[in-house]
Amino acid sequence: MQNLYNALPPNSSIKVSTVHAMDVLASSDPPSSGAFKPELDTALDPVLAFLSKTGSPFLINPYPYFAYLSDPRPETLAFCLFQPNAGRPDAGSGLTYTNMFDAMVDAVRAALDAKGYKDVEIVVAETGWPHKGDPDEAGATAENAHAFVSGLVSHLRSLAGTPRVPGKSVDTYIFAVYDEDLKPGKGSERYFGLFQTSLTEAYPTGLVRNGTAALGPAMAPAQAPTSVQPAPALPKPGQQPQVTPAQPGSAAVAGPSGLCTPGTATARGAAVACSRHNSAESSRTLSVPTIIAGLLFTALQMLI
Repeated sequence: MQNLYNALPPNSSIKVSTVHAMDVLASSDPPSSGAFKPELDTALDPVLAFLSKTGSPFLINPYPYFAYLSDPRPETLAFCLFQPNAGRPDAGSGLTYTNMFDAMVDAVRAALDAKGYKDVEIVVAETGWPHKGDPDEAGATAENAHAFVSGLVSHLRSLAGTPRVPGKSVDTYIFAVYDEDLKPGKGSERYFGLFQTSLTEAYPTGLVRNGTAALGPAMAPAQAPTSVQPAPALPKPGQQPQVTPAQPGSAAVAGPSGLCTPGTATARGAAVACSRHNSAESSRTLSVPTIIAGLLFTALQMLI
């Protein structure tokens, strides 16, 4: 990460970070008890110091689906799907949680705070819910996937934040755009896509309107330009490409082959992650180390 950071031009807005799984935590329940595993200190402490120094985010992959698999009760499912539930009080903080996503994010926040890194922001690099799975994989259905994704997006768009950090939604990448039909492992691993490999919707997402992609509410047609602007020229060898500055609350990602294509769809506090579908290589949301670029390659809003 340091080498990548050193290679950036001076005063670059590009942030360099790396992704972590939830198992970097020694404890996460209740969220206020969140703490990193002590055996990871040697590797993790320099990373956290780098993120703090460079103003880069801590990337985490919380999956409420896997939390449900470990406790497949109806009340746990409702808690994971943003559905009405009794809530879960955190005796350590006095806060009450109404969904698993917030609980997982706040456990990471507590772990960062305990390390003294209250200045390091959290970005959810991956989260999602499979729409299909093996017979022994409870909850992997299209109905549950729709409930999770639509509930997540509504929650993020509300800007309610989490109980520990209210009033500010965490930037979030939904995994994934497409199913990964050649991915090994349990059946659910192949069915996290919003779209199947046939390019049809895995379940109603609100992303398709009249046969075309529709990533937001209908907008009035733009006025025709008075003059045609030429397409930007490709940079010559050795030159830096010209980019558009990012808007607040948005992010684009650089993948193994440069900027993700198809373009990442972003919304206020929510984003659809890029992936390469139907490939022998498993598609990933972000490269590791991941570069979170301070630009918008495609500025689209998502509405579910």
